Amino acid sequence: MHICVLGAGIIGVTSAYRLLQDGHQVTLVDASDAPGNGTSLGNGAQLSYSYVAPLADPSVWSKWSYYLFSSDSPLTFKPTLEWQQYRWLFAFLRCCNAARVQRTTIDLLQLAFFSRDQLRQWNAHLDLQFDHQASGKLVMFTDPAALDAARHQVRFQAQFGCQQEVLDAARCIAIEPSLGHSQRDWAGGVHTPSEEAGDCPGFCRALVAAMQADPRFRFIGGARADAVRTEAGALRAVQAGGQWIEAERFVLALGADSRAFAQQVGLSLPLYPLKGYSITVPLEDEASRHAAPRVSITDIARKIVYARLGQRLRVAGRIELVGRDACIAQRAIDELKAGVRELFPGCTLGSDTTLSPWAGFRPATPSGVPIIGASPVPNLYLNIGQGALGWTLACGSAALLADQIAGRHGAIDDAPFRWRQ
Repeated sequence: MHICVLGAGIIGVTSAYRLLQDGHQVTLVDASDAPGNGTSLGNGAQLSYSYVAPLADPSVWSKWSYYLFSSDSPLTFKPTLEWQQYRWLFAFLRCCNAARVQRTTIDLLQLAFFSRDQLRQWNAHLDLQFDHQASGKLVMFTDPAALDAARHQVRFQAQFGCQQEVLDAARCIAIEPSLGHSQRDWAGGVHTPSEEAGDCPGFCRALVAAMQADPRFRFIGGARADAVRTEAGALRAVQAGGQWIEAERFVLALGADSRAFAQQVGLSLPLYPLKGYSITVPLEDEASRHAAPRVSITDIARKIVYARLGQRLRVAGRIELVGRDACIAQRAIDELKAGVRELFPGCTLGSDTTLSPWAGFRPATPSGVPIIGASPVPNLYLNIGQGALGWTLACGSAALLADQIAGRHGAIDDAPFRWRQ
């Protein structure tokens, strides 16, 4: 069967690979000349399999005024004229209850563990180079009350296979000594020794290069999907880069752009782009390499993540509901730089141009659960809505999608991820 995958970010590339492994002819299409150049390019780099807490959380209700009005809030909401923004926001708030969060956490953990296993299996065969490391992760807290709440989450997640431990500040610093130089009064942290990190766009490019050795695979870059041809309600062809691409099945994996594409076939998707930022700090001298963390770090209060990628440190954060404003706000970059100075003062930052400032849009559903599988449009399949967990969930999402297209019984229950009107 010929399957056309729309989007060559981490979700689309892994979808293409898994479908190719099933024996299909696969065409992968992207607006960029190279895979992994969109939201995958500057993401947080953490493979966070055991820490999948959704953004929709009951604490949102008590923190709403802080998010809206505080100058140091890591979340920004700027009203737009888009009705989709308000529709998504109201649906998001309906998900901010304990029962929904528990259900979402269980579903995401199952998919995350499945994804971890898939990545390990694939890479055992492919041996891709993408600065992959399994050095663990520390989620750090300054608020003792928030740390106590994390204890409840750790106990809850332990029922589903998570191996995590709540530690005091001294034990966290013993695991990652670079934190001992930070200017924060840590209450403690959650340590997950099995967590990983890796260069997401590097993985995308290496996987596409491996697929190009197969004559059944074709990558068409520099080709934005901007028109469709339908017949009897089914999608028959997509116009991209001036050419029409016909296929028996199509997979929509365009990230935050998926909503606009779906409108062309009369489909309304519950997605909203959550804007985030990153910088990548080159660790060019021995002092910086020594001062940078080896363990992945999440500063939960600032909502900033730090991940070591060889001789680089990826620093990412912020959540902004601002529509599709793609500008790279200097304030956001300054916040990330301040975070580095505060936590890892021995790292030399240099000028902004050396830090590769980046902004991208995480494609989020209100609940945080992605949509994977058949859509109401015949022969159009969805692999969308992974939000900030795209890198973490990609391989599992791709395998789940391939199982659905093949009509196989999957390794995990796909019901939570199926399309619901």
